[in-house]
Amino acid sequence: MEMARLCGHKPLRFDALSRNRHNHNSRGLVLSMAIKRSPKRLKYTDTTRFNKEGGLVYIEADPSGSDSWKLEPVVNLLKQGAVGVIPTDTLYAIACDLTNNSAIERLRRIKNIDASKPLSILCHSFRDIDKYTAGFPCGDGQGHANLFKAVKLCLPGPYTFILMASKALPKQCIRFGTTSAKYASRKNVGVRMPDDAICQAILKEMTAPLICTSIKFLNEDEWMIDPVMIADTYGPEGLDFVVDGGVRLAQSSTVVDMTKLPPRVLREGKGTISNWMVLEEDQETDVEEDLIPAAI
Repeated sequence: MEMARLCGHKPLRFDALSRNRHNHNSRGLVLSMAIKRSPKRLKYTDTTRFNKEGGLVYIEADPSGSDSWKLEPVVNLLKQGAVGVIPTDTLYAIACDLTNNSAIERLRRIKNIDASKPLSILCHSFRDIDKYTAGFPCGDGQGHANLFKAVKLCLPGPYTFILMASKALPKQCIRFGTTSAKYASRKNVGVRMPDDAICQAILKEMTAPLICTSIKFLNEDEWMIDPVMIADTYGPEGLDFVVDGGVRLAQSSTVVDMTKLPPRVLREGKGTISNWMVLEEDQETDVEEDLIPAAI
């Protein structure tokens, strides 16, 4: 508890971490990494509405969304072209305004994402999905005639649905170059509608969806689940803000390719596999891996 007092956080947060360490395996949660604190965390411990240190705005928000008024500065920053970190119902995401091309380029530089790697979009409603994609398939007469109704039962939720992009989606958001000639002309995008109060509160105030990508340690293939560590690591890379909604579980979304019928699961994650999704063993070929967006 002494650490909690020194760092300016309530002891409850560390109690929760302790319980989680006993209830989950280390591979699933990566909590051993989450509690490694950089000395720089002290600059993020101010309890005021938000603080700005070295150009980084850091806001602590209740996961329930009860203090969503704190998020107004984040919305304003995003509308001005900022790139920052927000929580979702799976992991934390680096996000920016879909309509701001320079912000998208900055996001790719911060994460060092190749231009050929597709990104995901965070949507507030099905209206956003209808505008920026070709929509969900109607069915094939083989038991998949009402896919949209099935999808509505999954969203909001921990899924990334890969759909054909519409002309309204900027080319920076989609794969416009690939290692596979077979898929070179396909313009797909991963669509997310997270069931997270903080994320939805931000999306509700935006005029367009957010482009997003996952967050991992710079030199390790492990998810980053602690917002303080994310700020310490990616703040110097050019982040403008971080929204702290607590430490998350290290579990990504379930990725489903809706561009073919029946829909195929490209990555099994937090979302439950429904009977209308096809999950094949050893299906992740290099081509299919290239189809998976930098999804959270």
